[in-house]
Amino acid sequence: MKLEAVIFDLGNTLVWYYSHDEWPGVLAECLGNVADYLRDHGLLTIDTEELPARAEAERGQSPDYAVRPLDGRLIRIFELGNARLDAEAMPEMARRFLAPIFAHSKRYDDALPTLAELHVRGLKTGILSNTPWGTPAIPWREEVNRHGLLTAVDAAAFCVECGYRKPAPQPFQHIAARLGVAPEACFFIGDDPRWDPVGARGAGMHAILIDRTGTVQTAKEPLIHELSELFKYL
Repeated sequence: MKLEAVIFDLGNTLVWYYSHDEWPGVLAECLGNVADYLRDHGLLTIDTEELPARAEAERGQSPDYAVRPLDGRLIRIFELGNARLDAEAMPEMARRFLAPIFAHSKRYDDALPTLAELHVRGLKTGILSNTPWGTPAIPWREEVNRHGLLTAVDAAAFCVECGYRKPAPQPFQHIAARLGVAPEACFFIGDDPRWDPVGARGAGMHAILIDRTGTVQTAKEPLIHELSELFKYL
């Protein structure tokens, strides 16, 4: 089937956020921000020294990769089931949670030129991303727009919008439908061998693994280190 679209993961593919080893520290800061919000509103009832253990209890993913939304996780961690929360509380807690993730992000220099070149070649482009801890899509769309990427692609989709995380096939099918193309007519480029190439192939897409840090030793799919290298596979 003729290639019609190229779809990209977001984090550490188009934009740098954090490494796997940095995530525990980032998560602690995220939860600390939420605790500060609750304290300021008289809603903090737990000892914040318990946060690491409470976070660990919420760390796992569903066996079928169904999204576990941030709202539910925060309600359980901070024991908010009986709290009187106004309509803006959860969206604001989500923004506070995401602030440390967004704070040090940096768009890779090759992201926008690569997307532009793909459009010159007549190909559609998209972004498909899991969101950490089931964080909502609205702030992530704002984040993608902040980096100039939302208008540079034909569609962007996040796991929370279809209810499943990569590597489940549903997110890949969802973005293909958004682009109006068959999965078999798509290439997917991502950095995480656990989710990106496995999920893409499972949904019928072609897969390319990007390793910007030079840490991957072997891969079943084509391996690139910067986006300009993908054109030799298209």
